[in-house]
Amino acid sequence: MKKILAFVSIFFVLVLAACGGSNSGTGDNVIKVGASSTPHAQILEKAKPILEEKGITLKIEEYTDYVLPNEDLSSGELDANYFQHIPYLNKQIADIGYDFTHIGGIHIEPIGIYSKTINSVDEITKGTEVLMSRSVADHGRVLSLLEKEGLIKLSEKVDKVDATTEDIVENPKNLKFSYDYDAAFLPELYESEENTLVAINTNYAIGADLNPLEDALILEGEESPYVNVVAVKTENKGNDSLNTLVDVLHSEEVQNFILEEFDGAVVPVNGEAK
Repeated sequence: MKKILAFVSIFFVLVLAACGGSNSGTGDNVIKVGASSTPHAQILEKAKPILEEKGITLKIEEYTDYVLPNEDLSSGELDANYFQHIPYLNKQIADIGYDFTHIGGIHIEPIGIYSKTINSVDEITKGTEVLMSRSVADHGRVLSLLEKEGLIKLSEKVDKVDATTEDIVENPKNLKFSYDYDAAFLPELYESEENTLVAINTNYAIGADLNPLEDALILEGEESPYVNVVAVKTENKGNDSLNTLVDVLHSEEVQNFILEEFDGAVVPVNGEAK
């Protein structure tokens, strides 16, 4: 009898442990996704109840930087992240060796060049300083914008995405480039620095109450290759719950939310990103 009671006790302990595990947030239908606060986390919040209807619980972890979300994805703290564009992801993979891939492009955030005191491209004078983030993956897109406006010329030997200031072959206005800033700090520089050009990512611009469509001196177009994606460990690219997340983010309901909420400053992408 004692043996039977002992067996029954062990059985119930195991059952309770199993039940506890199913509610601990580690089950297949609970996914934890890291995201920048704006606009990524806002977009995920819109997707959350739709996923709930499909039996998937979405937990959102918000970040204010561009480093920790990939570190936490690599360590297993996150199941996926949604904060970065493809060139940045590819550079992180090349530089650090992350075994990541992406499972879908969601939106484009056109980067803008802003100035508190310069009101048009024609007002840019010789020697004007251009402030950029230290993220090399964004330098090419900023330089491409300046080239499009005829302010500089880049070497034809370099892919625009990979361009750096060293690839400038013509600089008639002798623009000065500074790029040792955290991306999140650039809106503050926009407010405090006079007669400068400041390149600000749209998520930080919106967070600082800037309207890219109205306030940017120069704004990237919809043809941008800098698609923001949902990134995962390569081993998890076939995960059903994570791929359902992407399907929901591509849904008409979420895409319409993106267009309406951000007034065209964030452009939804429904398709395969390269």
